[in-house]
Amino acid sequence: MQSKRLPRAVREQQMLDAAVRVFSERGFHAANMDEIAELSGVSKPMVYAYHGTKEELFLSCLRRESERLMERILAASDATLPPDEQLWRGIKGFFEFVGAHRDGWSVLHRQARSLEPFAGELAGMRKALVQLIAHRLDVALQKEGRQVRPDDLTSMALSLVGASESLADWLSAHPDEDPARTATRLMNAVWMGAGQLLHGHTWKPPLDERGNHQAAA
Repeated sequence: MQSKRLPRAVREQQMLDAAVRVFSERGFHAANMDEIAELSGVSKPMVYAYHGTKEELFLSCLRRESERLMERILAASDATLPPDEQLWRGIKGFFEFVGAHRDGWSVLHRQARSLEPFAGELAGMRKALVQLIAHRLDVALQKEGRQVRPDDLTSMALSLVGASESLADWLSAHPDEDPARTATRLMNAVWMGAGQLLHGHTWKPPLDERGNHQAAA
C-alpha cells in the first residue's frame, strides 16, 4: 500500500487508471475490487468510498475515457482548416488516442457496447460524437459557401464513426501499426466518395420498369 498522502483528485485518477487496466484484462464480470484496490495502492473500502460499486466504477471509467477521446479529437481538428484536412486530423487524433490507450478503448468500446446498462451510456456518447463531426463539417462547408442537407451530413458522420470504430479494434490488436497511416487509409476509403457527396454528386440506383429509381437519392 502507498503510505504517502495524495490529493483526492490524484488518488481518484490512480484508481480509475487501475480499474481501466483490470477491466481491460479481466473483463467486467471477472474483475474484482480487491485487485483494483491493490493496483491502486489503497484499501478496498477506499475504492468504494471514492467510486461506489463496481458498476459505478466502470461507468466512471467509461465517462473518463470518452471525455479524453473527445478532447483529443477536438484538439487535433482545427476548425479553420478545409473540411478534408480537418476531418483527417480528427480521425488521426482518434486513432492516436486508441493507440496510446488500448486499455481505455477496450473499456470504452469493446466491453461497454455489450453490457447493460453501459450500452445505453455508450450510445449517448456515440451520438454526441456523430453530432460533433456533422457540425464541424457543416461549419467548414458553410465557410466555403456550400450548403449540405443535414441528413447527408449525419449519414456521413455515422459512416465515419462506424468505420473508425471497426478500424480502431483492428489498430488496438496491432501495436506496431501507425495511427496516422490508419487515418490516411480510412480517408482514402471514405473521403473520395464523401467529397463527391458534399459537392452534390450522388450515386443513383438503377431504374425500375417504370423508369423510376428504385430508391430515393
